[in-house]
Amino acid sequence: MPLKPGAALLFDIDGTLVESDPLHLEAFNIVFEPYGHVFDKERFGRELQGLANVAIGARFLPDLTPERQWDVMMGKEAKFRELAAAGIEPVPGLFDLLDWADAHEVPMVAVTNAPRPNAELLLDAIGVRARFRHLVIGDELAHGKPHPLPYLEGLRLLGAEPVHSVAFEDSRTGIASATAAGIATVGMATGLAPDQLVEAGATIAAHDYRDAALLDLVKTRLLADLAPA
Repeated sequence: MPLKPGAALLFDIDGTLVESDPLHLEAFNIVFEPYGHVFDKERFGRELQGLANVAIGARFLPDLTPERQWDVMMGKEAKFRELAAAGIEPVPGLFDLLDWADAHEVPMVAVTNAPRPNAELLLDAIGVRARFRHLVIGDELAHGKPHPLPYLEGLRLLGAEPVHSVAFEDSRTGIASATAAGIATVGMATGLAPDQLVEAGATIAAHDYRDAALLDLVKTRLLADLAPA
Protein backbone atom coordinates (compact mmCIF):
# COMPACT_ATOMS: atom_id res chain seq x y z
CA MET A 1 0.00 0.00 0.00
CA PRO A 2 1.38 3.45 -0.85
CA LEU A 3 2.19 6.00 1.82
CA LYS A 4 0.50 9.34 2.16
CA PRO A 5 2.75 12.31 1.27
CA GLY A 6 5.09 13.12 4.12
CA ALA A 7 4.26 10.03 6.18
CA ALA A 8 6.69 9.35 9.03
CA LEU A 9 7.13 7.83 12.48
CA LEU A 10 8.81 9.78 15.28
CA PHE A 11 9.95 8.07 18.48
CA ASP A 12 11.08 9.21 21.88
CA ILE A 13 13.73 6.84 23.28
CA ASP A 14 13.63 6.45 27.09
CA GLY A 15 10.54 4.53 28.16
CA THR A 16 9.33 4.46 24.56
CA LEU A 17 11.85 2.38 22.63
CA VAL A 18 13.50 0.88 25.70
CA GLU A 19 12.48 0.05 29.27
CA SER A 20 14.88 2.56 30.84
CA ASP A 21 12.82 4.52 33.37
CA PRO A 22 13.67 2.27 36.36
CA LEU A 23 17.37 2.86 35.69
CA HIS A 24 16.85 6.63 35.46
CA LEU A 25 14.98 6.53 38.76
CA GLU A 26 17.83 4.62 40.39
CA ALA A 27 20.44 7.01 38.99
CA PHE A 28 18.51 10.08 40.16
CA ASN A 29 18.23 8.70 43.69
CA ILE A 30 21.93 7.86 43.86
CA VAL A 31 23.02 11.30 42.68
CA PHE A 32 20.31 13.49 44.23
CA GLU A 33 20.08 11.95 47.72
CA PRO A 34 23.02 14.05 49.01
CA TYR A 35 21.02 17.13 47.98
CA GLY A 36 17.96 16.01 49.96
CA HIS A 37 15.86 14.56 47.15
CA VAL A 38 14.49 11.02 47.01
CA PHE A 39 12.06 9.95 44.29
CA ASP A 40 9.57 7.12 44.03
CA LYS A 41 7.99 5.99 40.75
CA GLU A 42 5.00 8.33 41.08
CA ARG A 43 7.12 11.40 41.84
CA PHE A 44 9.53 10.49 39.05
CA GLY A 45 6.67 10.43 36.55
CA ARG A 46 5.25 13.71 37.81
CA GLU A 47 8.40 15.80 38.30
CA LEU A 48 11.30 14.31 36.31
CA GLN A 49 10.18 12.13 33.43
CA GLY A 50 10.92 13.63 30.04
CA LEU A 51 12.27 16.96 31.30
CA ALA A 52 15.49 18.49 30.00
CA ASN A 53 18.53 18.37 32.27
CA VAL A 54 18.76 22.16 32.48
CA ALA A 55 15.18 22.36 33.77
CA ILE A 56 15.72 19.57 36.32
CA GLY A 57 18.92 21.15 37.63
CA ALA A 58 17.32 24.57 38.00
CA ARG A 59 14.32 23.15 39.87
CA PHE A 60 15.99 20.74 42.27
CA LEU A 61 19.42 22.33 42.75
CA PRO A 62 18.58 26.06 43.01
CA ASP A 63 21.38 26.78 45.48
CA LEU A 64 24.04 25.70 42.99
CA THR A 65 25.41 27.75 40.13
CA PRO A 66 24.13 26.81 36.67
CA GLU A 67 27.57 25.34 35.90
CA ARG A 68 27.49 23.17 39.02
CA GLN A 69 23.88 22.14 38.31
CA TRP A 70 25.01 20.94 34.90
CA ASP A 71 27.92 19.01 36.42
CA VAL A 72 25.54 17.22 38.80
CA MET A 73 23.16 16.37 35.97
CA MET A 74 25.99 15.01 33.84
CA GLY A 75 27.02 12.90 36.84
CA LYS A 76 23.50 11.52 36.94
CA GLU A 77 23.65 10.72 33.22
CA ALA A 78 27.00 9.00 33.63
CA LYS A 79 25.53 6.88 36.43
CA PHE A 80 22.59 6.00 34.18
CA ARG A 81 24.92 4.88 31.39
CA GLU A 82 26.82 2.76 33.89
CA LEU A 83 23.59 1.05 34.95
CA ALA A 84 22.31 0.69 31.38
CA ALA A 85 25.56 -0.89 30.21
CA ALA A 86 24.60 -3.99 32.19
CA GLY A 87 21.74 -4.59 29.76
CA ILE A 88 18.44 -3.05 28.69
CA GLU A 89 15.38 -4.37 26.88
CA PRO A 90 13.24 -2.95 24.05
CA VAL A 91 9.56 -2.34 24.65
CA PRO A 92 7.71 -5.51 23.51
CA GLY A 93 6.58 -5.50 19.89
CA LEU A 94 8.97 -2.72 18.86
CA PHE A 95 10.84 -4.75 16.26
CA ASP A 96 7.65 -5.88 14.54
CA LEU A 97 6.61 -2.24 14.09
CA LEU A 98 10.07 -1.21 12.88
CA ASP A 99 10.08 -4.12 10.42
CA TRP A 100 6.66 -3.04 9.13
CA ALA A 101 7.90 0.54 8.75
CA ASP A 102 11.02 -0.57 6.88
CA ALA A 103 8.98 -2.80 4.57
CA HIS A 104 6.78 0.20 3.70
CA GLU A 105 9.79 2.55 3.44
CA VAL A 106 8.47 4.78 6.22
CA PRO A 107 11.14 7.29 7.32
CA MET A 108 11.77 7.33 11.06
CA VAL A 109 13.50 9.70 13.46
CA ALA A 110 14.33 9.49 17.18
CA VAL A 111 13.54 12.63 19.18
CA THR A 112 14.79 12.90 22.76
CA ASN A 113 15.71 15.24 25.61
CA ALA A 114 18.45 12.79 26.62
CA PRO A 115 22.11 13.71 26.07
CA ARG A 116 23.56 12.34 22.85
CA PRO A 117 25.82 9.76 24.61
CA ASN A 118 22.75 8.31 26.39
CA ALA A 119 20.64 8.25 23.25
CA GLU A 120 23.32 6.56 21.17
CA LEU A 121 24.04 4.02 23.93
CA LEU A 122 20.38 3.02 24.15
CA LEU A 123 19.85 2.82 20.39
CA ASP A 124 22.99 0.73 20.03
CA ALA A 125 22.06 -1.48 23.01
CA ILE A 126 19.00 -2.75 21.17
CA GLY A 127 20.59 -2.52 17.71
CA VAL A 128 18.27 0.03 16.11
CA ARG A 129 20.37 3.15 15.50
CA ALA A 130 20.66 2.50 11.75
CA ARG A 131 16.87 2.29 11.44
CA PHE A 132 16.52 6.01 12.18
CA ARG A 133 17.49 8.55 9.55
CA HIS A 134 18.19 11.18 12.18
CA LEU A 135 18.60 11.61 15.93
CA VAL A 136 17.22 14.88 17.34
CA ILE A 137 18.67 15.93 20.73
CA GLY A 138 16.70 18.53 22.68
CA ASP A 139 19.77 19.96 24.41
CA GLU A 140 21.28 20.73 21.01
CA LEU A 141 18.33 22.95 20.00
CA ALA A 142 17.18 26.35 21.22
CA HIS A 143 14.35 24.59 23.08
CA GLY A 144 13.87 21.00 24.28
CA LYS A 145 10.63 19.25 25.12
CA PRO A 146 7.92 20.28 26.12
CA HIS A 147 8.49 22.92 23.42
CA PRO A 148 7.42 21.60 20.00
CA LEU A 149 10.79 22.46 18.41
CA PRO A 150 12.35 18.95 18.76
CA TYR A 151 9.44 17.36 16.91
CA LEU A 152 9.25 20.18 14.39
CA GLU A 153 12.94 19.58 13.72
CA GLY A 154 12.30 15.86 13.30
CA LEU A 155 9.57 16.59 10.78
CA ARG A 156 11.83 19.03 8.94
CA LEU A 157 14.71 16.58 8.69
CA LEU A 158 12.44 13.92 7.21
CA GLY A 159 10.45 16.26 5.00
CA ALA A 160 7.41 14.91 6.83
CA GLU A 161 3.90 16.24 7.33
CA PRO A 162 2.46 16.16 10.86
CA VAL A 163 -1.02 15.21 9.66
CA HIS A 164 0.40 12.04 8.06
CA SER A 165 2.75 11.11 10.91
CA VAL A 166 2.59 9.41 14.30
CA ALA A 167 4.74 10.06 17.37
CA PHE A 168 5.38 7.73 20.30
CA GLU A 169 5.97 9.14 23.79
CA ASP A 170 5.83 7.98 27.39
CA SER A 171 5.89 11.30 29.31
CA ARG A 172 3.67 14.33 29.75
CA THR A 173 6.54 16.51 28.55
CA GLY A 174 7.02 14.51 25.38
CA ILE A 175 3.31 14.32 24.60
CA ALA A 176 3.07 18.10 24.97
CA SER A 177 5.97 18.53 22.54
CA ALA A 178 4.67 16.15 19.89
CA THR A 179 1.04 17.26 20.00
CA ALA A 180 2.06 20.94 19.87
CA ALA A 181 3.88 20.06 16.65
CA GLY A 182 0.56 18.77 15.29
CA ILE A 183 1.40 15.06 15.43
CA ALA A 184 -1.03 12.35 16.57
CA THR A 185 0.74 10.78 19.54
CA VAL A 186 0.60 7.31 21.05
CA GLY A 187 1.22 7.36 24.79
CA MET A 188 3.31 4.35 25.78
CA ALA A 189 2.22 3.17 29.24
CA THR A 190 5.61 1.97 30.42
CA GLY A 191 5.55 4.39 33.35
CA LEU A 192 2.38 6.46 33.45
CA ALA A 193 -1.07 4.88 33.39
CA PRO A 194 -3.05 4.94 30.12
CA ASP A 195 -5.58 7.45 31.47
CA GLN A 196 -2.77 9.78 32.54
CA LEU A 197 -1.28 9.67 29.03
CA VAL A 198 -4.62 10.42 27.36
CA GLU A 199 -5.27 13.20 29.87
CA ALA A 200 -1.87 14.66 28.88
CA GLY A 201 -3.01 14.80 25.26
CA ALA A 202 -2.15 11.42 23.72
CA THR A 203 -4.48 10.29 20.94
CA ILE A 204 -4.47 6.77 22.39
CA ALA A 205 -2.45 4.89 25.00
CA ALA A 206 -0.86 1.45 24.64
CA HIS A 207 1.12 -0.78 26.97
CA ASP A 208 3.41 -1.88 24.14
CA TYR A 209 3.70 -2.04 20.35
CA ARG A 210 1.60 -5.18 20.05
CA ASP A 211 -1.56 -3.18 20.77
CA ALA A 212 -4.05 -3.48 17.90
CA ALA A 213 -5.32 0.09 18.31
CA LEU A 214 -1.76 1.39 17.99
CA LEU A 215 -1.23 -0.49 14.75
CA ASP A 216 -4.60 0.67 13.40
CA LEU A 217 -3.72 4.30 14.14
CA VAL A 218 -0.37 3.99 12.37
CA LYS A 219 -1.87 2.42 9.27
CA THR A 220 -4.76 4.89 9.14
CA ARG A 221 -2.48 7.92 9.44
CA LEU A 222 0.26 6.70 7.08
CA LEU A 223 -1.29 4.54 4.36
CA ALA A 224 -2.87 6.29 1.39
CA ASP A 225 -5.85 4.05 0.74
CA LEU A 226 -7.19 4.09 4.29
CA ALA A 227 -9.54 6.79 5.55
CA PRO A 228 -7.84 9.59 7.51
CA ALA A 229 -8.01 9.46 11.30
